[in-house]
Amino acid sequence: MISIEEKIKFLGKLIAIDSVNGKEKQVAEHIQAFLKSRDIDSEVIDLGDGRADLVANYGSGKPVIGISGHMDVVAAGDPSAWDFDPFKMTEHEGNLYGRGTADMKAGVAAFIFALIEIKENNLLEKGSIRLMLTAAEESVQTGSAHFHENKYMDDVDALIIGEPTGNVINTANKGSMNFTIHSKGRAAHSSIPRVGVNAITPLLKFVLRIEEAMEEAIKNVEFSSFDFSDVIVNFGGVEGDEEGNKALNDFLRSTFLTNSMFTGGIQINSVPDTASASFNVRTVNEFDNEKVKALFNDVLAEFNEADFDLEMSLDLAPAITTGENDFVELAHKLGEDIVKKQFMVGPTTGVTDASNLLLSKDEDFKFIIMGPGQTSLAHQVNEHVSKDEYLNYIDLYIQLITQYANK
Repeated sequence: MISIEEKIKFLGKLIAIDSVNGKEKQVAEHIQAFLKSRDIDSEVIDLGDGRADLVANYGSGKPVIGISGHMDVVAAGDPSAWDFDPFKMTEHEGNLYGRGTADMKAGVAAFIFALIEIKENNLLEKGSIRLMLTAAEESVQTGSAHFHENKYMDDVDALIIGEPTGNVINTANKGSMNFTIHSKGRAAHSSIPRVGVNAITPLLKFVLRIEEAMEEAIKNVEFSSFDFSDVIVNFGGVEGDEEGNKALNDFLRSTFLTNSMFTGGIQINSVPDTASASFNVRTVNEFDNEKVKALFNDVLAEFNEADFDLEMSLDLAPAITTGENDFVELAHKLGEDIVKKQFMVGPTTGVTDASNLLLSKDEDFKFIIMGPGQTSLAHQVNEHVSKDEYLNYIDLYIQLITQYANK
């Protein structure tokens, strides 16, 4: 058995690697060396610019159970706002603090120790395990795209993504798209504005128009592929208030758009010659990514007198499974027994590597997002994970993988 101290120490070393939007290769090489010390071979797949995936296989034959997590983290922000150094894991009052503890290096570490203990204790009677650790999940999902494009998922029968999910087992995630409209004008002194062309003015009108156009486009769409009613309390709903929760559920299950950034100009007494507006769109099947692209192009055509350029930097499809299978049932039972929480099952509005990893799968595929940590603590100052929960998830993954494979 691997000691608790070693499990905590290993996670601490992962946290100490500042893999903010890069340096996943350092994380992967550290994991590779650790797996090698336990006689498990793995491959680090160099993706360039300090990024890499890692893949390891154990066992043989069917079923093939995939376990996956990402090695990058988001920026820590102002370190002085943290109670502890974000890149030096600190144990305090039963929690482990540090950037990436919840999202999602605790999940990654839990998978690694589960794999090691399954191997060293000969717990896998049949089937195989494929560990797939990814790069750039927090940005453009280069890592999971590589796994999909190179067919690592083709023979996988069930998949666990270890993102922090609190008391929920997710079986679907929305798609996500990023658009930026760049507006060009002509600079001038603000005392003679008619000499210039204000880049901000038409862009403001575009923002209002695209929001209006989205409302128009979806108002008569019957959204059914995502249903948040079973997990609505996690989105601000009131338990038992079906009527009161209906409007919230109707919104969550639809495609929706957010104007999340707007910039323009360089000083107050000049007519701005550039401006940009950025949008994130969360998509579902009934109004999918292709329809969103068409909507943006249609609205752009209405502004033919403006000098606009459209940039799309993210295009991830929804990942949907029904969740109605024995794999989800087993995860639910083991979660309540081992993690000791009352778990709900449902979709998430967030996006995960499943948007790429599930591209070759249908809605009956056996898939869960389930991992240590609270979703609400991801990307936050003082991010942390419960020490006990991290350790319990190692046991959960061991039991889930072996009981499902060995049945």
